[in-house]
Amino acid sequence: MTELLVATTNAGKLREITQLLDGLPIGVRTLADFPDIPVADETGSTFAENARQKALHYAGLTGMVTMAEDSGFEVDALNREPGIYSARYLREDATYEERFADIYRRMREAGPHQPSARFVCALALADGPRVVFETTATVEGTLADRAAGANGFGYDPIFFFPAHGKTFGEASDAEKTAVSHRGQAMRAFRAYLAGGLHRPALWPV
Repeated sequence: MTELLVATTNAGKLREITQLLDGLPIGVRTLADFPDIPVADETGSTFAENARQKALHYAGLTGMVTMAEDSGFEVDALNREPGIYSARYLREDATYEERFADIYRRMREAGPHQPSARFVCALALADGPRVVFETTATVEGTLADRAAGANGFGYDPIFFFPAHGKTFGEASDAEKTAVSHRGQAMRAFRAYLAGGLHRPALWPV
């Protein structure tokens, strides 16, 4: 069976990714299998740059074909923040409740604005020193009036998806992945893998 390194330690992301890869003849390994590897720098100015950095970093150190993604939440009225700093917004150890409170505080201080917001996911696949596949996907919505729902993770409770009439925190896994940024990116990735499983250069026996 082909093995793929999914370069994340985020349990919520890993659950979504493994569900979306289900059925392919691929064994998934994670960074938990390589506890001594240095953490990749994320010095890019875009989600795509950070995804490439992480994929190349871990592929180079492990020798494995590696998928990495960088994703985050953007609020237009806040200059698209938290953006690429979503996982570190306020500070590394801030709770999401603290992050939500700060976002709503800043929105109040900014005055009346359209609450347009989105999730972005950039995904990159590295084989040794080469990025061999990448894609970026977004899902558009609004900043919810208040946090709602205990499903999902991260900023899901404050992202309102109008077509569903609920936040991602209130949506089921199936509802969310059908439209989400990560769901879209992973479906494109799955299609690439399904077409490339027998390429010797990418999947050495």
